[in-house]
Amino acid sequence: MTQLDWIRVKGADLVDGADRVVRLVGVGLGGWMNMENFISGYPGNEEAIRRILLDRMGREAYEAFFDAYLHDFVDDADAAFLAGIGINSVRIPVNYRHFEDDDRPFELKESGFAQLDRVVTLLARHGIRSIVDLHALPGRQNQHWHSDNPTHLAEFWRHRHFQDRVVHLWEALADRYKDRPEVAGYNPINEPADPTGEVLPLVYERLERAIRAIDPRHVLFLDGNKYSTDFSFLDGRAEPMENAVYTAHDYALPGITSATEYPGVTRGEFFDRAVVEQTFLRRTEYMRRTGTPIWIGEFGPVYPTDRDPEPWRYRLLRDQLEIYRDHGASWALWTYKDIGLQGLVTVAPGSEYLRLVGDLVEKKRRLGVDSWGGSDAGVRDVLDPIDALFDREFPEYAPWPLGRQPHIALLVRHILLAEPLAEQFGDLFRGVSPEAARVLASGFRFDRTIERTPVTEVLRSHLAE
Repeated sequence: MTQLDWIRVKGADLVDGADRVVRLVGVGLGGWMNMENFISGYPGNEEAIRRILLDRMGREAYEAFFDAYLHDFVDDADAAFLAGIGINSVRIPVNYRHFEDDDRPFELKESGFAQLDRVVTLLARHGIRSIVDLHALPGRQNQHWHSDNPTHLAEFWRHRHFQDRVVHLWEALADRYKDRPEVAGYNPINEPADPTGEVLPLVYERLERAIRAIDPRHVLFLDGNKYSTDFSFLDGRAEPMENAVYTAHDYALPGITSATEYPGVTRGEFFDRAVVEQTFLRRTEYMRRTGTPIWIGEFGPVYPTDRDPEPWRYRLLRDQLEIYRDHGASWALWTYKDIGLQGLVTVAPGSEYLRLVGDLVEKKRRLGVDSWGGSDAGVRDVLDPIDALFDREFPEYAPWPLGRQPHIALLVRHILLAEPLAEQFGDLFRGVSPEAARVLASGFRFDRTIERTPVTEVLRSHLAE
């Protein structure tokens, strides 16, 4: 195993034991220990689809599928591939459900820690540091599917019980990794969305005390509010926490909407490199003002599968990478592997898995069920009357955090339509044998995926400079 040194915060930099500056350049391991619908192909949220699949497949086939999925999604070949690109860090999103069951709170499961241990170790073998990211919290810390949220409510901020469980879990994670320098640090809450902005700083303070009492060495990577874009909740508070990095997520609008060109106009605004840089500077103002390191925990365009490749998306990626380098920012590109929308590697269209679920994935696309990368073009006949009703009856309604139209899309497309579609997805797996289930999951194995070479070439070129 490659020996990796401890890293820590020194002023505006991360440094190793010899005070050499360390710039983390990495990817997110989305879809592994925290599944997401656009990554794995199912509709809705992870807990619901697991419950449905268990019902359709039975216990033995269900466990065979997910045991194989967790192993095949990331293994030694994946780590070797990432190291070959020049990647030196991986942000590992995890769902609390791997470590604790809702009906047995505070009783931790060794199986989740063992799975995480395996990947931390194999990444370190290739010289890659890990950042452990709690991506889905009990009670849900934001309003969307990626916190395994079946609703539009983030109850984590309203119930002390959920907060107590997260502190307890982080105490266990800190104890597990307190002597592991190959873990660069801990990302305690992914994309918090605290409507008041008053609970989040208190939760961070409580988590810092709990983690530091056990593990004083690891770096804390602390997301901003409103999906890691807003640090105003820190205004008027004490100095930045010791040995902490405040992390922004920096998705450039042309890369995640129905834009058709870059540079060009997206939603009435002209975007070029200068505008993308201005957005980055706005989102990282707190870090630059306080002289703390910058880590962009998520960013990157999507690559829609319903149209020909668009070279301008790769230009946008290059521009963002250059901006981050110019400002000394570390980063983690979202995401490493999926079924085709955004990954560096993607499941092959001819795989047994996509042959089984491909028609339903197309139905998801047509109905705009997935929030990430989805379009409402196929359901405007449903949404237009709702928009007209709100224009007439509730013209001032703009719910936090994203406003009225995204709120309606969440309720109608991403919840209402996803629920029956998830049932149809589960029906596809009815009668699948344990052996067939393992074959289906093996579609995510590295040697059965396809490299998105235009993206990896951008990364290789940038990291070689």
